[in-house]
Amino acid sequence: METVRSITPKVRHRATYDTSLHVLKYVKEHAPKSMYVKTGIMLGLGETDPEVYQLMDDLRAIDVDFLTIGQYVQPGPKNFTLKEWVPMERYQRYYKEAMKRGFKFVASSPLVRSSYKAKEELEAVENQ
Repeated sequence: METVRSITPKVRHRATYDTSLHVLKYVKEHAPKSMYVKTGIMLGLGETDPEVYQLMDDLRAIDVDFLTIGQYVQPGPKNFTLKEWVPMERYQRYYKEAMKRGFKFVASSPLVRSSYKAKEELEAVENQ
């Protein structure tokens, strides 16, 4: 997903928010039941709390299993401008909210990336 609906057109020139949701939904519906579906988002692009919660709700509506939430780091001066270095308290709040919404696994911290500890995520869920 990368980011919330309002920021997607500014960051992802070839993909839309709804297309990304559609792809995740398709995979969930057509993959073996033993397969988990995972996506990630970056923070610091100008998103608001309600937008992040809406994104979580959109993902749970299509039964996405895993969510990673990390800090956007601007790779260069021509890339999308970093709006904010998000405080750890917000990552903790997003973690709690995502777990309440029913994700099987959530990683939420400034250093988290989309494949963050993928093996550990899978093992944690399978050992529950």
